[in-house]
Amino acid sequence: MEHRMVGESEMIPCPTPKTYRVEDIARILGIGRSSAYNLVKAGHFRTIRIGSSIRISRKSFDEWLEQKEA
Repeated sequence: MEHRMVGESEMIPCPTPKTYRVEDIARILGIGRSSAYNLVKAGHFRTIRIGSSIRISRKSFDEWLEQKEA
């Protein structure tokens, strides 16, 4: 679980996000945004659209990455 500062010395827990943005997976994989979008379009992970935004299931991405690392 992540934490967020409240005031100068108080930390409160923040829930871990259940989704990644395309920019997040590009950063995690060390690839460009275009390549990350290509992975999304190829259907490697479960995605949802919120308006024009794409969100990638954290669980499906993490499982895909673990499989690639094995």
